[in-house]
Amino acid sequence: MITKREFYINGAWVAPEVARDCPVIDPSTEEVCAVISLGSEADTNAAVAAAKAALPGWSATPPAERRRMVEGILEQYQLRKEEMAQAISLEMGAPIDMARDDQAECLPWHLKNFLRAFDQIEWIRPLGPHAPDTRIALEPIGVVGLITPWNWPMNQVTLKVIPALLAGCTCVLKPSEEAPLSSMLFAEFCHDAGVPAGVFNLVNGDGAGVGTQLSSHPDVEMISFTGSTRAGRAISVAAAQTLKRVTLELGGKGANLVFADADDRAVERGVRHMMNNSGQSCNAPSRMLVERSYYDRAVEIAAEVASSIRVAPASEPGKQIGPVVNKRQWDQIQGYIQKGIDEGARLVAGGLGLPEGMNKGFYVRPTVFADVKPGMTIEREEIFGPVLCMIPFDSEADAVRIANDTPYGLTNYVQSLDGARRNRLARELKAGMVEMNGRSRGAGAPFGGIKASGRAREGGAWGIEEFLEVKAISGWDVASE
Repeated sequence: MITKREFYINGAWVAPEVARDCPVIDPSTEEVCAVISLGSEADTNAAVAAAKAALPGWSATPPAERRRMVEGILEQYQLRKEEMAQAISLEMGAPIDMARDDQAECLPWHLKNFLRAFDQIEWIRPLGPHAPDTRIALEPIGVVGLITPWNWPMNQVTLKVIPALLAGCTCVLKPSEEAPLSSMLFAEFCHDAGVPAGVFNLVNGDGAGVGTQLSSHPDVEMISFTGSTRAGRAISVAAAQTLKRVTLELGGKGANLVFADADDRAVERGVRHMMNNSGQSCNAPSRMLVERSYYDRAVEIAAEVASSIRVAPASEPGKQIGPVVNKRQWDQIQGYIQKGIDEGARLVAGGLGLPEGMNKGFYVRPTVFADVKPGMTIEREEIFGPVLCMIPFDSEADAVRIANDTPYGLTNYVQSLDGARRNRLARELKAGMVEMNGRSRGAGAPFGGIKASGRAREGGAWGIEEFLEVKAISGWDVASE
C-alpha cells in the first residue's frame, strides 16, 4: 500500500501539523490502495504564506525564465509518464489504456498549447494610435488557490497550475482527496524541474476544510475551482468576503442534436462519447435529442452500442470502461436509474445493479433510456455516470428549445450534414462550447460554460488571461522604451 502523508510546501515535503489520515480507495477492488493526510488550517496557512513570500520574486521573473521552468515540468512528465498513468488508473478507475492515451496525456497537450499562447502575449502594449502615451500592462493577480476534481485529475491540474505559473502567480493546489496520487506526482515534477520554493505548493484536504480555507483566505487573490455546481456556489459565498476573483468550471447536461441527415455513425459516436470515462465528464453528451423520423432507428443503434461496451477492472488493457470513483457515486447513479424507471422512461440497455459476473467494485452497467420527457429527473440533473437519455424532437426549433431548457450550459453537440443548419444551431444553442459532427475543438480553444456550468475559460490564451490583471498606464515615456 502507498503511504503519502506529507504535503509539498515551500519546496519540501513536510508532515501535517495534525495527523489526520484519509484512505484512498481503488474503485476497481473497493480496497484501500493508499493513505494520505487531510490538511488543517495550519497547513493551509503555511502553504499560503510560502506562496505569498515567493510571489515578489516569481512575478518579477522574466517570461523566458517562467517558460523554461514549465518546459522542465514537461521534461519530467516525459521521464515518468507511465507512473502518472498508473497513478490515475489506480486512484479513480480509468482503464489503464485510457489513462495512458487520454488522461495522463492531457498534461503535454495542454502544456504545449499554453506555451504556444504564452509566446504571443504582449505584456505591455499600446492602447492604440489615438493614445500614444497610454499602455496596457498585464500583471499576475497574485497568490492563487487551485481546487481540482477527481474525474480528469491531470487535465484539471495542468489547466490551472501551468497558466498560473506562466502568468507569474504563485499557487496552492488542493487536489481531490479521492484522487490525490497523480497530483502528488505532479508536485515531484515541479520540484525536480527546479520550480523555486514556494511558487507551487500542495496541501491535500477536503472541500469543507482546505477548500473553504483557501476560498476565504485573505492572502489568496483568486480561486480557480472545477467540480460540482453545488460546491461552486459554496466557494463563491466563501470567497465573497475577501472579494477575490473566482473562476468556476462546473457541471453540465450536454444536448446532442442528431438530425435524420447525420452521418451513419453519429449515434454510435454519441453513445461512446457518453460512456467514455464511465460517464464521469462534465461535458458528456448525456441528452441525445433525435429527429423523430430517425428516432426509432437511433434508439436501436444506441441500445446495441451500449450493450456491446465492456465493463472491466481498470488494470486490464483494452477499450472497456472501468468503475465509477466511489460507493457514494455508485449509489447516486443507481438512484437516478431507479428514478428514470419510476418516472416512466423506457429502459433499452443496462439498468440497475452490477454488470453480469461482477460482485465487487463500483461498476455501473452502460445504460440507455428512451422516450425521456423534458422535465424528468434524469433529463434535468447531472447524473455523472454512464447513463444516456434519448428524446425525440419534431423540428429544429423544437430541438433548440429542449436543448436550451436546462440550468447548465457547458457543451452541446450537433450532428447534421447540412452546413447551414449546423452554423445556425451553433449560434442558437446556449453553451460555452458547441462541437459538431464529431470534430474536436482546435488546440488552444477555451474550455468553459455559462449559467450553472460556471463561466471559466480554461486553455490557451484565455486560460492564461484568467490569472492576469489588466493595468492601464497613462503618461508613458515612449522615448525610454
